[in-house]
Amino acid sequence: MNLLTHILHPKQAADERRAEIYKSLIHWEGQVGSQLFGPIPEGVRREFFCLDERTWVWHEEWTDNTGRHAITTRYDVRPNGIVKSQGVNDYQTMSPQELENFYNAVELYRQRVSPELVKMRDAGKHPKTTK
Repeated sequence: MNLLTHILHPKQAADERRAEIYKSLIHWEGQVGSQLFGPIPEGVRREFFCLDERTWVWHEEWTDNTGRHAITTRYDVRPNGIVKSQGVNDYQTMSPQELENFYNAVELYRQRVSPELVKMRDAGKHPKTTK
């Protein structure tokens, strides 16, 4: 975003800034969420975050002797229950154990993320992420 954009297209500049902050926040939340399930092994990238009011995402990448792998699981919270989808697969219902694990993960996520968001808001800051 450059100065000319700010002057000539202030709405566009504000929208771009909001998008940058949203992206940074999602990345930060993913980092916090990744640590909920114990230490992350060397060579593994993991994220767990709330994308919007009804969508949660678990993403993991790793390399082994067969190559590089990645899997993304999307959890869709619907009025009649929670369903999941991995990759290009259709949504599937979750087992009772999966539902319990998901509920526990969401509660732990909220316990860790919410206080940090309040601190950042009160300090007028936005999240810093590490790579």
